Amino acid sequence: MYHLAWFQGCGLPPWNPDIDGPFVGNVAREWATGENFSDLARALERGGFTFLLMEDTTQVDDHFGGTAEVALKRGFFSPKHDPFPMSLKMAMATKHIGFAPTISSSFYHPWAAARMLTTLDHLTDGRIGMNVVTSTQHRAAQNFGLDALPPKEARYEAANEFCEIFRQLEAAWEDDAVLIDYDSGYYADHRKVHRIDYQGKYYSSRGPLNHIPGPQRHVPMVEAGNSPAGRDLAAHYADAIIGNCLTVDEMRELIADMRDRVTGHGRNPRDFKTMFLCEPIVAESDDEAKRRHERMTKAKSEPPAIEWMRFYLDLVTPSIDFSTLDLEMTVADFRKSMIDPQMVSIVDKIFRVPDEMSFREVLSTRGPMLDLGLIGSPETVARKMDEMMEEVGGGGFLINAPAGRRAVVEICDGLCPVLQRRGSIRSAYEHKTFRENLLAY
Repeated sequence: MYHLAWFQGCGLPPWNPDIDGPFVGNVAREWATGENFSDLARALERGGFTFLLMEDTTQVDDHFGGTAEVALKRGFFSPKHDPFPMSLKMAMATKHIGFAPTISSSFYHPWAAARMLTTLDHLTDGRIGMNVVTSTQHRAAQNFGLDALPPKEARYEAANEFCEIFRQLEAAWEDDAVLIDYDSGYYADHRKVHRIDYQGKYYSSRGPLNHIPGPQRHVPMVEAGNSPAGRDLAAHYADAIIGNCLTVDEMRELIADMRDRVTGHGRNPRDFKTMFLCEPIVAESDDEAKRRHERMTKAKSEPPAIEWMRFYLDLVTPSIDFSTLDLEMTVADFRKSMIDPQMVSIVDKIFRVPDEMSFREVLSTRGPMLDLGLIGSPETVARKMDEMMEEVGGGGFLINAPAGRRAVVEICDGLCPVLQRRGSIRSAYEHKTFRENLLAY
């Protein structure tokens, strides 16, 4: 068996009529109430998903073309809810599924993060997690009083300190520190609550946390950075990593590398999951799925989709204004024009194409996430997923899908029941907490 998780933003879902079709409903009007997210969480729980990962950004972007026009015209990454209260709203609508809101180690102090997540661990009965990122946008940094983000190496150094303080704060209360002795009137034994006195290069904290440990004791951490620094951060502190791989060979390499890294940090690889990002296309039949894939591929060459991809690349690589790049320039010329030597891994994958391809051709055929060949009827896609997991021995998939409820139904009420009948994913939740369900198999 393996796990399914869902990748979702917490704001206005950008929609493209050419790709999403007429079934987006009223998401542009109702997203702010959060009811569509509650509906999503209920559907995912029905489908046996282990957790929902909530993407986050913290700026109205005006780097692209020097103006916020495109960001706000299209609703690209703004407006957006804070994912932490949104996770509580979704938890109140469900009973079992876990939630992993995104938190940036560049913008949040680890003490405040530990207090907030420990509180949510109690309020959700042990169903909260976190997706730790280091952020890539200078505009976001400026919202937090910084002129710009530090270099990537420094951000990951800070992220390691962030996670170390977070884990130490979680452990500052011993298991038997809470007494609740009504006869003596004692609540806790002060001798079993400890300062951590951590002094780092980027963060310091006296501790302890002024909150009792949550039901999970240690909040599950997910990490999606696939660079060497991201992999090592995950191996040291996280419970799962999300791989953005293009081939089975890449999946196999990531699993082997993470097994070695996790072991190198003195941890048991059985307590760590390697999952893979994908965008399956599920329809009533294989032929209909292929036709939909063809329509989506064609739509990628239209102006709205080209604009989206240029904006996305601009967002994750803020040293380049992708609105100014000539669409007819070749990949070879693009590489020569790059001034940022630390292109993030997702952009590197997008441009892993022949040098003679034009920038327009790349944007028309590639994307931040790929389908991994998971195109077809529920039975066909389920079989392909099973074959892939059997071949690589992975922990499962993080599914990304279009904005509307139709895609949710196709996955949760089409694909998931087939996977459940095949014994590939859970049909029921064996345990109470997110951590226990994540580590169940």
